[in-house]
Amino acid sequence: MDLSKSIDFLLENAGPVIQYRLRKEILHNLSKIDEEGLLERIYQTLHFKLIQSYIKPNGYIGSGMHSWDNWRGTVLHETPLQDGEAAARLLSYYAIPKDHPFVSNYVAAMRDEDVLRHEFSYIPPEISRFENRFEGINNGNGLMALIYTMQAMMGYGDDTSEVRWFQQICLKGFRRVLEVDSLDEILKTRKSKNKYNYPYIEADEYFPDSYTLAMLAYTQSWRTAETIQMLADSLNHINAIMKPDTNMHVKIGSNYYGPGFALNRPIRAFKPDVIDTITYRRTLTEIAMLGVGERVGVIRESAANIENAIDTDGILRMRFDLPHNKRYSPKSIEYPTAYVDVRLEPDYKKKGAIDCDLTFWAVQFLTLVKGSS
Repeated sequence: MDLSKSIDFLLENAGPVIQYRLRKEILHNLSKIDEEGLLERIYQTLHFKLIQSYIKPNGYIGSGMHSWDNWRGTVLHETPLQDGEAAARLLSYYAIPKDHPFVSNYVAAMRDEDVLRHEFSYIPPEISRFENRFEGINNGNGLMALIYTMQAMMGYGDDTSEVRWFQQICLKGFRRVLEVDSLDEILKTRKSKNKYNYPYIEADEYFPDSYTLAMLAYTQSWRTAETIQMLADSLNHINAIMKPDTNMHVKIGSNYYGPGFALNRPIRAFKPDVIDTITYRRTLTEIAMLGVGERVGVIRESAANIENAIDTDGILRMRFDLPHNKRYSPKSIEYPTAYVDVRLEPDYKKKGAIDCDLTFWAVQFLTLVKGSS
């Protein structure tokens, strides 16, 4: 695997976030002086400064987490980064050191029940959400599943018994998939005349989703040869039994919710001419982060397609001009919300910025896959 063309392109053209992550995580050639210099450039970016403006005295950043951006006509978030999840994602994607005060104080706030109770009391729905924060956690749909995952993404997913407990819940979801040959075995049907009678799972049913996947991707203490193989088998089983048109909800209390990116449909391999979902590359990256290497078919196929796509000049390009792709094009990404792929280049108006983002992803992905094979 020769990534020299891709790496040379990034070293010459990419912004500080990609330069920092490339040299620290992949090339491992970052001196202390260079690291401090690149971090200082990152700290001067617009989005990082926005986060700084949203920090509260108790350390919490913004309002809520994956929460309402307006309530009965009142605007609650002046930008998406004022939401706690988006703020955590940016700190993670920018690889801000875990001992940076923005990160460590934010995690401390997430681990203080009094702080959380206060932060989730600014509108009535959030009060109820906090009181029921553990409901749905077995399938990644409870508020605490989100809070634990954001801690892990910022580097604090292995250090307490509480977050390690959630790791085990996440593993149980993937093991549960291996126990069924069809989703029909765990789905129930609403006994209602409502036309939206989607099949559903109970709140305490174990099942994997994007948050339980991310929790495992960003943590280490669960890793054994046996559990990594189990995850590879589970992900292959998902692609063998799930149907593209699956509709599934989760019943929490008396309400039915569309689950947060549940892994209840086949995972598509990367192709440069098709953007499959709104979190297309992010899901593939997090699967690769599990250490499953090429044992997962969709990862093996994606790696082959990426290698072929960058073979000529080392640059990964995608067909954003095709009608289907316009809907999910990364050109529309500005903030790191739950609903988009990762963006590291701050200004997509800059020539080659999208190419840098995609090419760094290619280098990162192939390094993760080949390093685990």
